[in-house]
Amino acid sequence: MLSIEQLMNAKQETIDALHVSEKNRTALVVVDMQHGFLDEGASLEVPPGRDIIPNLQLLIQTAREHDIPVIFTEFVYSTAVPCLRGNPFGPEHLPKPDGAETGLCHPSGNCLIQPTHVTGPESADTVDDLKPLPDELIVRGHTYDKFVGTPLDLALRSRDMRYITMTGILTDVCVASTLMTAAMLDYRVTAVTDGVATLWPELQDACFTIWRRKYARLRTTSEMIEEFKSL
Repeated sequence: MLSIEQLMNAKQETIDALHVSEKNRTALVVVDMQHGFLDEGASLEVPPGRDIIPNLQLLIQTAREHDIPVIFTEFVYSTAVPCLRGNPFGPEHLPKPDGAETGLCHPSGNCLIQPTHVTGPESADTVDDLKPLPDELIVRGHTYDKFVGTPLDLALRSRDMRYITMTGILTDVCVASTLMTAAMLDYRVTAVTDGVATLWPELQDACFTIWRRKYARLRTTSEMIEEFKSL
């Protein structure tokens, strides 16, 4: 009789085999690599997010060279959509009152697109180092899960994309929400372990443990680059 460890290893081998990227059916998703989360001085700055930019540049370049669609997501906030992501969970996204204190836990206009489109370190735009090409899809969502209220699922299914390579920030918030919905929609998801980042290493490790059990295959940037090149 096989041990529990042997059974789990065999199960993992099956999961890994079923998630290998397929030619013409694989997309790279880059989650929320925006000024509002990456620029120094942003109210919701995520310094570890800057560390993964070189890896994402390599993944994006390889994907483009091998005709793998690259899809970018951006979290946005609008006063016309006064959802819980602004109050109480993200007060930083609320418009900043004139003369009031800004920064973490204060209204700062982070990723605000209405009534005005905020620029500078609070901007909702993807950082220049990862700038999307004119023909690449940018999915802007008002929630952490970028499938909710957006054309992301339609964009993938209309091109017969069934395999998703997931990267970006925050690992435990927007990446996790989007990844888990992708799995529930029956996409075969691969999370790039050195292509995601958050503020808390212990939460990143917890996400990897949870994803690997029920939601996604885990791979490194170098492993995915070699896989993309083989398509």
